[in-house]
Amino acid sequence: MRTKELSTCFITNVVDACRQFYQRHFAAKAIFDCGWYVNLRIGGNGPSIQFMQPQKDMPAFSGAGVMLNFKVDDVDSEHKRLMEAGLQVAMPLEDHPWGDRGFSVIDPTGNSVYIYSDREPSDEFKQYYKG
Repeated sequence: MRTKELSTCFITNVVDACRQFYQRHFAAKAIFDCGWYVNLRIGGNGPSIQFMQPQKDMPAFSGAGVMLNFKVDDVDSEHKRLMEAGLQVAMPLEDHPWGDRGFSVIDPTGNSVYIYSDREPSDEFKQYYKG
């Protein structure tokens, strides 16, 4: 299989809240939006994420067990910006021995949104990097 793009679609009853959250806080632009389904592009040419109202007998996503990871150039400035916006913190800003500095917030579906920048990993974790 030769994949050109990978994206995630969340089945949720809060499509409008998700659209507004990602547009406001992550510079997302709708590239398709029919109201009950929205495809959002993160940044100019970044990845996309979709949110869709449940159709027929589809179960709605509960938000448990998913973390969306956003690698950024300056995690400290993103932390400051999102804390000033009053977002719910799931994990505080901290350095991690596996080689990043990051924090996470919660989106309207209950997803954890992890924002991070790379750091030098500790000696303990360097052995796990492959290439």
